[in-house]
Amino acid sequence: MRLQQFHLENLGHASYLVGDEASGEALILDPQRDVRRYLAAARVRGLRIAYVIDTHGHNDYLSGISEVAAHVPDVSVLAPAAGDFGYAHRPVHDGEIVEMGDVGVEVLHTPGHTPEHVSLLLHDRSVGDEPAALLSGGALLVGDVARPDLLGDAAQTREGAAAMCDTLQTKILTLPDHVEVFPTHVAGSLCGGHIGQRLSTTVGYERRTNPLLAGITSEDVFVRECLDLANLPAVPPYWPRMRGQNMAGPALVGIVAEPPALTVDTFAKLREGGAVVLDGRQPEAFAGGHVPGSLNVSVSESFPTWAGTVLPEGADVLLVLDRAEDLMEATWDLLRIGYRPPVGWLADGISGWRTSNHEVERLDQISVQELRRLLDEGAVDLVDVRQPAEWADGHVEGARFITGGELPSRLDEVPGDRPVAVMCGSGFRSVVASSLLRAEGRDRVVSVVGGMDAWQAADLPTVPGD
Repeated sequence: MRLQQFHLENLGHASYLVGDEASGEALILDPQRDVRRYLAAARVRGLRIAYVIDTHGHNDYLSGISEVAAHVPDVSVLAPAAGDFGYAHRPVHDGEIVEMGDVGVEVLHTPGHTPEHVSLLLHDRSVGDEPAALLSGGALLVGDVARPDLLGDAAQTREGAAAMCDTLQTKILTLPDHVEVFPTHVAGSLCGGHIGQRLSTTVGYERRTNPLLAGITSEDVFVRECLDLANLPAVPPYWPRMRGQNMAGPALVGIVAEPPALTVDTFAKLREGGAVVLDGRQPEAFAGGHVPGSLNVSVSESFPTWAGTVLPEGADVLLVLDRAEDLMEATWDLLRIGYRPPVGWLADGISGWRTSNHEVERLDQISVQELRRLLDEGAVDLVDVRQPAEWADGHVEGARFITGGELPSRLDEVPGDRPVAVMCGSGFRSVVASSLLRAEGRDRVVSVVGGMDAWQAADLPTVPGD
């Protein structure tokens, strides 16, 4: 049996190619939208992609399942029988085994993260009868389990947590300790609150170390732990759109044309026509000067999550970049979260914009010492855009807490009587949030350099979160 993991760090996503050398068949699990890497891996190993399946209708990215079907016309598209999927597929049921030569792929219905969720238990019969590995999707993560709160109200969330408890007790923790576990949601994914840094684990290791499994003998305890939602990351606003499109079947990407390099004048006309400027440079560069009204999300490991947070749905995007080499990375990241490719990018960068006599805005930044002075004088309001767990660990007294993921829907809660300072953990998210506030017409906004890290390093006081 061949098992290859494909890690997409900036979405905390892992997908898999399982192949059998005897039959030459392969299965793809939870593919990302750019499927060329799976095709290349199968080609190198002389494998034929026979099956493709998603463990569940994903919230955090658009699946590549439609792309695989388009590139491999004779592939068998599988889907969990408990899900209402709108694309052509063959439903697979709990306990069903998909045979690929010496490899048996056993389908386990493992609800909790979503009602239709399945995991795949791999049997390598060329070695023996013992199960070898579990492709767990979101049923069991490294040091965590996937959150049950993404699909509905409090009652549905409680049902999901109870289903997760049953899944773990009856389907996963009954497996031998040696079974390797390869999740879809890994470090960096917001589908868990405390996902460990490793990309795989074992049933035995999680049994002994995973804090959420400590109370698994009591459903009430486990459900209470799962329902401790206050410390889970905020859900980005684009996630509900991803689930709906994945259940229906994502539209085909088709040929991804390279976004054109634009002159300053063409860029300016498209901007005036309603296109949104997304500045992918580092926060410090953005603060030093940018196209007025730009949103700043630097092309980094957090780019797709924060781009999807601040960009309006269906936006026509114009890019400003540090490096031309970042163009296609940013383009694919936008495609992965349901946006069209950018309509173009500023060929001469911000320097060309400056020298063409176009207006340039700056974002003021202040040190934590200056923030402390302004707070003492009552001259500024502070908005903390960190995640709930960070807030709970300690924050500046008197700060208004609005997570960055919720900021677009809570703009009216940002104080308006005085200038607003925005703080995060280190300074990245505060510039993202500040750029959004500025784009929404809030002129008196400053970002706190170094964020809470700098505040604590300066030994300034904090109070615990509620």
